[in-house]
Amino acid sequence: MALSLKQLSTKGELLAPGHRACAGCAETIIVRQVLHAIDYPVVVAVPTGCLEVVTTPYPYTSWYVPWIHSAFENSASTIAGAETMYRSLVKQGKIEDRGTKFVVFAGDGATYDIGLQFLSGAVERGHRFLYVCLNNEAYMNTGIQRSSATPMGAWTTTSPVGEVIVGKKENRKDMTAIMVAHNIPYAAQAAPHAWRDLMTKVQKAVEVDGPSFIDVLSPCQRGWRYETEETIGLSKLAADTCIWPLYEVVDGVWKLNYRPKKKPITEWFKSQGRFSHLLRPENKHLVEEIQGVVDKEWERLLRRCEVSGAA
Repeated sequence: MALSLKQLSTKGELLAPGHRACAGCAETIIVRQVLHAIDYPVVVAVPTGCLEVVTTPYPYTSWYVPWIHSAFENSASTIAGAETMYRSLVKQGKIEDRGTKFVVFAGDGATYDIGLQFLSGAVERGHRFLYVCLNNEAYMNTGIQRSSATPMGAWTTTSPVGEVIVGKKENRKDMTAIMVAHNIPYAAQAAPHAWRDLMTKVQKAVEVDGPSFIDVLSPCQRGWRYETEETIGLSKLAADTCIWPLYEVVDGVWKLNYRPKKKPITEWFKSQGRFSHLLRPENKHLVEEIQGVVDKEWERLLRRCEVSGAA
């Protein structure tokens, strides 16, 4: 499908507008972009989290596609089971193969932490599905607790700011690289402001013969502490500061999708209340440390892309 706004505007919605997401939430924007990009029937699994809560308050649903909710940790296992049964029924001649695609939408808590072993197992077995991590960098649904996707220095309710602790002390986990290490055919990082980039990656991901993974930054107005209308601007700022690079890895080949005129990390901190404490003079050393981490990770990514001949 050609990715033009005019053509996309003619497509029917697969997620109804009557959901209960917070104003400024990026998750439903991302879900609509992903579903619009797939020109096949879709089966979706969603674990416990913000998306499940706001789209399926019993007895209602906002989904126009077959949708499965299981436990917090096992959406990858759930979609693997559905995909396996589909292949079995097609093989038995009981249903027609319509090219149905299987997709998981899961938060960072359900991906980086609670569901990691389930995701790793499903990927290792080679099930054909797309796993989309809606990464808002904390457990937002249950009160803004830190996850292993939460960046260093961020305030959360379990990494508070005070005289002893100045936000989260640890750097975040590199989940995309972990998935690449599983030798899957396709993995990528994306963000909702770059809609064409995200949707093109989705189209590539659903065509591969095996599992695929896309980690999508999902700004959260409640947890990040910003004004609701700034969601897409923050998405772009994340890419421009290199806090969230946009890249893809196809059969082990790394390719950078966007190379910005790099902005300092202080621009990122100024944009959100969860980082406001880092702008105090006494925390200047921590800002410098975080900038160093971002610079190191960016240079490592560039080297990976250069080694792969795709920079």
